[in-house]
Amino acid sequence: MTALLSAFRDADLRKKIFFTLAMIILYRIGAQIPTPGVDYAEVTSQVRSLTEDGSNSMYTLINLFSGGALLQLSVFAIGIMPYITASIIVQLLTVVIPRFEQLKKEGQSGQAKMTEYTRYLTVALALLQSAGIVALADRQQLLGANVRVLHEDIGVFGLITMVTIMTAGAVLVMWFGELITDRGVGNGMSLLIFAGIATQLPAQGMQILRSSGGFVFAGVIVAVLVLVIAVIFIEQGQRRIPVQYAKRMVGRRQYGETSTYLPLKVNQAGVIPVIFASSILTVPILITQIIQSGDAGQEDNWWNRNVMTMLSDPSSWPYILIFALLIIFFSYFYVSIQYDPNDQADNMKKYGGFIPGIRPGRPTSEYLWYVMTRLLLVGSVYLAVIAVLPNVAITMGLASDGAASSLGAFGGTAILIMVSVALTTVKQIESQLMQANYEGFLK
Repeated sequence: MTALLSAFRDADLRKKIFFTLAMIILYRIGAQIPTPGVDYAEVTSQVRSLTEDGSNSMYTLINLFSGGALLQLSVFAIGIMPYITASIIVQLLTVVIPRFEQLKKEGQSGQAKMTEYTRYLTVALALLQSAGIVALADRQQLLGANVRVLHEDIGVFGLITMVTIMTAGAVLVMWFGELITDRGVGNGMSLLIFAGIATQLPAQGMQILRSSGGFVFAGVIVAVLVLVIAVIFIEQGQRRIPVQYAKRMVGRRQYGETSTYLPLKVNQAGVIPVIFASSILTVPILITQIIQSGDAGQEDNWWNRNVMTMLSDPSSWPYILIFALLIIFFSYFYVSIQYDPNDQADNMKKYGGFIPGIRPGRPTSEYLWYVMTRLLLVGSVYLAVIAVLPNVAITMGLASDGAASSLGAFGGTAILIMVSVALTTVKQIESQLMQANYEGFLK
């Protein structure tokens, strides 16, 4: 709180904070504006009935990321998810495509080109996702069977208009996020997700209080506080590997022997594995619902009886197990792409650094990867446990049917994202305050 109060005293930092808040407010306003062709009264009524019935559908997590805009078919219904997915795909392609790997090593100019590719892919993904959502709404399958949320006389032109507006909304949200990152405080994409989740807290908290009573609500608050403490403990946890630098000559100046450490976070992957795993589980259902016309002949088959039934019920044990395994897999996969121990060992060797007891070069690289894999085991299991906590609570009967759908904003994934974003933003504010103080001292 001291850092936040000091931030408002600094004129430049105060402008950045107000700019960030203004972008978040614009994002939340756009999330409430319905897309033309949507029966706003009907869609609001259906979403409210789903919440009161405690429905825990496959869209719960993605709808939470958009701040409830997805199921309401607003202008910003697609939200920031296409940009996040595009960023992950471009990062993964750096291993497969040599051109991307070369751009990654070119510094700022290469990063600008990678950002351009990410934007193009974002538009393509937003177009596909908006077309899929509009197709489900037109076939009365988005909010349940035979639930019409669009006007009857919308027509083909109206559907194309809806897809265009939702795609443009996703591009506008991407622009908001980049503006926050460049001119505001913190990471823009993360803050927009944070804002979407935070706006769901009051409504879902009241839903838990009305459906389950004050005793259960108090228990949920205590559990959330314990979860916040656990997330902070793990997110701040790191393995510090000691590194020593020998004496070396740079020009005519001699630098003495120094000792430092190499910090390796326990949760090196962040929340990316959770987002990617949830998207992977949603894609088969979305494609199946778009392809099928809904007649009985297509509904009664092996795929619908087994796979669709399992993936459509997040509270089933097969879904929980697959979700957890996907999170663990993507944790290892993502970190193996993002963190290269060979580059780390080469940089240490270039500047005369070494780990005590470990020879420079390949032995250092093997040691770093050995330590990282051990940390990944803890970090991936931690992510999987946090993500599936609401599902396990519903399956074991620890959450009532009325509170099932309200566990989203109070669930492990939401708490993980909000705490991580809050810690990162406060650290950035503190670093900018420190820089301002140093500048004043030097002047």
